[in-house]
Amino acid sequence: MGGGAELPQRGREKRELLLFTPPHSEGEIDDLINEIKEEFPNLDVEFSQVAPDGKSEVPKELYQRATYLTTFNWLPPNAAAAPNLKFIQFLSAGVNHVAKHPIYTDSKIPLLSANGIHGPQIAEWVIMMFLNHSHKFVPLYEQQKQRLWNPATGKNVTDSPGKTVGILGYGSIGRQVARVAKAMGMKVLAYTASPRPTPESRRDDGFIVPGTGDPDGSFPSAWYNGLDKENLHEFLSQKIDLLVLAVPLTKSTTHFLSTPEFHLLNKSNPAGTYIANISRGQVIDQPKLIEALEEKLISGAALDVTDPEPLPKEDPLWEAPNVLVTPHVSGSSTVYAQRATQVLQQNLRRLRDGGRLINEVDREKGY
Repeated sequence: MGGGAELPQRGREKRELLLFTPPHSEGEIDDLINEIKEEFPNLDVEFSQVAPDGKSEVPKELYQRATYLTTFNWLPPNAAAAPNLKFIQFLSAGVNHVAKHPIYTDSKIPLLSANGIHGPQIAEWVIMMFLNHSHKFVPLYEQQKQRLWNPATGKNVTDSPGKTVGILGYGSIGRQVARVAKAMGMKVLAYTASPRPTPESRRDDGFIVPGTGDPDGSFPSAWYNGLDKENLHEFLSQKIDLLVLAVPLTKSTTHFLSTPEFHLLNKSNPAGTYIANISRGQVIDQPKLIEALEEKLISGAALDVTDPEPLPKEDPLWEAPNVLVTPHVSGSSTVYAQRATQVLQQNLRRLRDGGRLINEVDREKGY
C-alpha cells in the first residue's frame, strides 16, 4: 500500500466506561442500560454493587478507568484516584452526606444529583399524612383494632378546600406537593432561598417526571425567599395549615425551625399548623418540636426524617402527641432506580451535545 496517513478506525476509538456502584441489582434497570449502550456505542458499562453504608471495596482498576460514575454514597478516595471522571451522577436528591469528602471539597468534578425523581412518591406521602391527621384516621384505626363502632370519633374532621399549604423549599418535591394540594382546593405559598421575581426565574429546569410538578411555577399565589429569620418569619405569619419542609440541609437551614418559629405559627394560626418534614431531621430543633407538640403550639407533625437516624428507642419523640414517624422511606418507589437512571441518561446526552448538565450541585450552596 502507498504511504500517507492511516484512516481512523472506529474500532480503535478510545472507549469510555460508565461505572455503576448502586445498592440495587443491575436487573432493575436492564432496559435502560440497553438503551444507553445502543445510544452510546463507544460506552462500556460495569456494575460493582456496594453495601448501603458505602464501605464496599470497588476494584481499583474500574474507578481508575471510569469516565462516569453513578453512585449513592460510594466515592473513590480522591480525584487523583479517578483521573478520567467527567461527572459523578448521584442517585440521591441531596449530596450533604459526602460534603466532607475530598472529591467534594478539593475537586471540580461535576457532581449531579437525582433531584426530580422523588416528587410523586414524596408528595403522596405528605398528602397522605395530612389527610390521616385531618380525617382522624389514626384514632379510627385504633378503634377498629378494638372492634369499637363509635362514629363520633370521625365526625369533627376538616377538609382541604380553602386551606393554605406553605412549602419551605420549592424544588421538585415541593412543586408536586403544590400540584396535588392545588387539585384539592388549597392555596399554595412558595419559599425559596433566592428571589424568584420573574416568570423565567420561577421555571423548573431540572429533571421532571412527565405530568408532574409545576414546570413554569404557576401554582403559588405568593413567593417568599431568604435564609434570614426576618424573611422566614414573614412567610410563617401567613396562617399556614400545612407546612412542608423540603429544604436541603445546610449551615443556614440547620434548626431553621425552633421555639420562636413554633410560637409564630401558633400566633398566625391558632387552629394549629401541621408540619410535614421530608428534608432532613436537623432542619428542625427536635427537642423544641417535642415541646411545641406537648404545648399544642402546632396541631401535629409527620416526620420521615429525624435527628439522629435511626431514632433511638428511648427518644421521647416516639411518644410525642400527634406525631407520625416513618423511617426515611417517603422517597422509596418501585421505579426509583429507573427514574434515577433516566437522569443519568439525560446528562450523558447533554454532555455529548454540549448542553447544560441537569442538577449540578453548587458546592458553595451545598445543593
